[in-house]
Amino acid sequence: MAAQIEPLTNADTLAELYRRHANALLATAYRLLLSRADAEDVVHDLFVGLPAALLKYEERGSMESWLKRITVRLALTRLRKRRHLPIEEFGDLAVVTTDPVNRVAIQRALATLSPALRAVLVLKELEGFSHAEIASMLGISIAASEVRLHRALRQLRAALSEEGR
Repeated sequence: MAAQIEPLTNADTLAELYRRHANALLATAYRLLLSRADAEDVVHDLFVGLPAALLKYEERGSMESWLKRITVRLALTRLRKRRHLPIEEFGDLAVVTTDPVNRVAIQRALATLSPALRAVLVLKELEGFSHAEIASMLGISIAASEVRLHRALRQLRAALSEEGR
């Protein structure tokens, strides 16, 4: 295993990993942080620590999935320090978020959600994590993750219907 990891720590390979994955990781961090500067800091921190992290990497799943998990952990750590979870958009409402009017409505609706509900919503619906993975990341039970998602969806729909009036 160490023989496979060793070449991954050279600058060219790290640059290639950055080229391949940085945009997706930046998008993930931004959705959780709603700050480009903070998202860039998270991705920067990830790649600074990547040579050491790669020594612990066990090839389970894809590299991108593993990098996203690290990105989420770093973003959540940053959010815990800030004590809030702003989110930009939500993609599972049959609403086209490329439309600026819909995007603004969704942003306003998301701002009404509590940090705990927004975190589960983004991790499940935007990032595609399972409830088990979310529970592990947030330190909650799987049932709590499911309940929070249900509440978030209900509150989001209510806020969007208020917005439409």
